[in-house]
Amino acid sequence: MVSCIEAQSLTHLQSVERITFDPSQLDLAELNRRFESASPQEILAWAIATVPNLVQMTSFSMLAVTHMLYHELKAEIPVIFLDTLHLFPETLTTAEQARSLYNLKLHTYKTAANREEFIALYGDRLWEKDVNRFHDLTKVKPMERAFDELSVQAWITGRRRDQSATRKNMPFLERDQAGRIKINPLAHWTHKDLWRYTFAHGILYNPLHDQGYTSIGDQPLTTKVHAGEDERAGRWRGSIKTECGIHT
Repeated sequence: MVSCIEAQSLTHLQSVERITFDPSQLDLAELNRRFESASPQEILAWAIATVPNLVQMTSFSMLAVTHMLYHELKAEIPVIFLDTLHLFPETLTTAEQARSLYNLKLHTYKTAANREEFIALYGDRLWEKDVNRFHDLTKVKPMERAFDELSVQAWITGRRRDQSATRKNMPFLERDQAGRIKINPLAHWTHKDLWRYTFAHGILYNPLHDQGYTSIGDQPLTTKVHAGEDERAGRWRGSIKTECGIHT
């Protein structure tokens, strides 16, 4: 599952004639059935060939999808990064390293110029008082602005089914609330698949993974994960919350 796509198959997928794109006309059920036996690279190649105004969303935790796009498929699509102003320093360092390494078309969006301005506008430790408003301000609204400014019609994520119980039935393709196509090329990969591919290709990753963080978000809302826990157990620990609002 982690091997590279055959060159002949990739060339065929990339040569598909792009027609006028209407996301509502895609038969997602049929495509999802087809993609169960496809590699992530084949799914990404289909998206590149089919969908205009395609972007990747990344938190700069693991960079497998970015590597596939920029290195294997030579697809320099826009990469959107939401700087919540409350991220780990390691995450910001990884983002800058990836931007330089891949020459990313990186678009960074944030709510305020810096954390001090955010506190002046919305108060200190907002995540403790109203975590949903905190995420709406730091993630949802910046994402909506990014999608509007870049006229996004489809976006690529790095989500997988084995990350948590709430993601176990995740399809490869789905529609978000605005009708855009959300593409999850790693949906059928496991944690082991991801790391095997990362190590095999020497791909950059956030060093917090080496410290026991398996899912990395905002620093005040992220903890290390213990043996036997879901990969995302360290997010919003002690809360029933499972997503930040970007994915619903």
